[in-house]
Amino acid sequence: MHKKTDALDHSHHELRFPLESHPGPDQTVEIAPGVLWLRLKLPFRLNHVNIYLLADGGGWAMVDTGFGNDATIEAWETLFAGALKGFAISRVIVTHAHPDHVGMAGWIVQRFRCPFYMSQIEYLQGVYHQNRRTDERVVNSREFFQRHGMDEAITAQLLGRGQDYLKKTVPLPAAYRRLSAGDDIQIGSRTFRIFTGAGHSPDQVMLYCAADKLFLSADQVLSKISPNVSVWAHEPDENALGSYLKSLAALAAALPDDVLVLPGHGLPFYGVNIRMKQLADHHQERCDMIADACREAPKTSAELVPVVFHKHVLDAHQTGFAAGELIAHVNYMLAEGRLSLVHQGDGVLRFRASRRLSE
Repeated sequence: MHKKTDALDHSHHELRFPLESHPGPDQTVEIAPGVLWLRLKLPFRLNHVNIYLLADGGGWAMVDTGFGNDATIEAWETLFAGALKGFAISRVIVTHAHPDHVGMAGWIVQRFRCPFYMSQIEYLQGVYHQNRRTDERVVNSREFFQRHGMDEAITAQLLGRGQDYLKKTVPLPAAYRRLSAGDDIQIGSRTFRIFTGAGHSPDQVMLYCAADKLFLSADQVLSKISPNVSVWAHEPDENALGSYLKSLAALAAALPDDVLVLPGHGLPFYGVNIRMKQLADHHQERCDMIADACREAPKTSAELVPVVFHKHVLDAHQTGFAAGELIAHVNYMLAEGRLSLVHQGDGVLRFRASRRLSE
């Protein structure tokens, strides 16, 4: 899913990048022994997704698959006729249900007749995305955005192109093998511990090989942009940001800082714990901006979007994620007691900042 609405302003001089450039569209790069890195195009502002191939006995385990469109099929056909000619895909592992990651899973699994792995929640989330635009769900989404102060024009955008991309997957494989947090999975000669984390997606899978200090972070930890953390109409009171920050804290307790991070987007890097602190600080800065804006008068989420995303000109796709992310911050601040809900009788949700102890 993408999703990314901004780059962080923090300096990245504390992070170390083993490579300063990415593979071309018809290339693979060996980023570590028995680990190949590929990069596929996306039709968004965030214009690429990383794919990793892990040596797996006589074949290769594929981690994520790319966006479900004809351009990605063409890209895979070029790779399988060139840089990956003769490669056997032994299994497909998908980190989460966003279409830039799961989009081509059904096509790859069918082509290689190989098993398919996801966490249970992410697999079911993928099924939901492929069947989400029933009349009842559209009505629920419209009411959700309107409760948060979105006008008819913006709501129409958000219900149209703003969320249409979620269906950009080929049909999911009809069966999967479950990945669960805390379990180990053997891939070739390596043992990976499975981590999962919420916030960006409900149960996103990450893989950690302690022996070789490799961490496939999916979209939970990215090097130069902040993963989108949003709340949507099907779970309007979700504390997605609270879950995301808890996930970062759990990862910080489990990972040494010298792991090589293989993210879902951007360049592989070293400095995972530095980066996770930057991400947590980034969200706290946004919360401070929201609190300051809500001190003088109550504000709707729609009124707060330009407060947080004032540096960006957003299209419908990006506006949807900006709205979802703003609501995630509001829900987190309500749970933390930093905001309170103001009722004015019109059914629109407005929020006021709680008083500081010194006030």
